[in-house]
Amino acid sequence: MKRFAIALTALTIASVAVAPTTYAAVDFDQLRQENLDKDAVNFDQLRRENLEKDAVVEIEVKGLDFDELRQENLDKDAVNFDQLRRENLDKDAVVAIDIKGVDFDQLRRENLDKDAVDFDQLRQENLDKDAIVELQAGVDFDQLRRENLDKDAVDFDELRRENLEKDAIA
Repeated sequence: MKRFAIALTALTIASVAVAPTTYAAVDFDQLRQENLDKDAVNFDQLRRENLEKDAVVEIEVKGLDFDELRQENLDKDAVNFDQLRRENLDKDAVVAIDIKGVDFDQLRRENLDKDAVDFDQLRQENLDKDAIVELQAGVDFDQLRRENLDKDAVDFDELRRENLEKDAIA
């Protein structure tokens, strides 16, 4: 084990000593000159020429007159949104928004009238069976599930299988 550690240390020291000499610094000026010798584009020269030509003399900042542009558009038979807005305000288009409270109890009763599953009743029946007390002794959830399915409750296992089959086909 010591021999291995010593050999590994010696190898590491040798590679650290040799590595900097193998990766000499790149001389970009030399590479640029070699490219120029190969008739490459001389970007330095192009830059100087463009600067001498004053390629960008002056950028003029022009203020925009939006009222003038709006009037030009209206002269071209564009829609006059200002006029439409005033007309709608004159018509009292937005008179009031009535915020109605939702009566969930009423919605629940309407759903029950449509033969929906009465989850409150199912819950109460399960509580009456002392499901919570039996939890310590062990509740047979499969039995409770079967009893709920006998009462026309939604079979979530079947729905899950159907959805998985649909995903497998897609």
